[in-house]
Amino acid sequence: MYQDVIIAGFGGQGVMLIGNLLAYAGMEAGSEVTYIPVYGPEMRGGTANCTVVISSEDIGSPIIQSPKSLIIMNQPSLDKFQPKLVDGGVQILNSSLVDPEKAEDRVTTYTVPANEIADGLGNTRMANMVALGAYVQATGCVPLEQVKKSLSSVISSRYSHLIPKNAEALQAGADHVAAQMK
Repeated sequence: MYQDVIIAGFGGQGVMLIGNLLAYAGMEAGSEVTYIPVYGPEMRGGTANCTVVISSEDIGSPIIQSPKSLIIMNQPSLDKFQPKLVDGGVQILNSSLVDPEKAEDRVTTYTVPANEIADGLGNTRMANMVALGAYVQATGCVPLEQVKKSLSSVISSRYSHLIPKNAEALQAGADHVAAQMK
């Protein structure tokens, strides 16, 4: 098994957090993983992306030129990374901030109104968790339950009271994509 992803959005959207969570969950599931964060000129409000590779074998290089999948949280990230996505790849689009009409037909696209779903759960800032849950459901790269279990390892104890809500957001994203896959 081999899966790689570029996760991209504005700084402050939690892109790095979900990349770290995905990598940690992959590691806990027994896979080889790499995680590389990339920050733009400013963190909050600037662009941010990270790459995660999850593999059952040794990873030759953590650098991804042509990703197999994308999690796109904003329009500028779609414009930048979609052309690099391999034909037949999978992308999760946060349709709250990304125009689904811009999705190319050569890839499989799942549109997820992550901001609205997170808002419905009580906190718009959990849109990143909704998107990650959608991604895990779409690719099957790690079990969703493993991602939920790994929340306590990447969320600081100061915010541990938010872990149940984050798990709920992960499930909501997975459920949204599961409905599209039928």
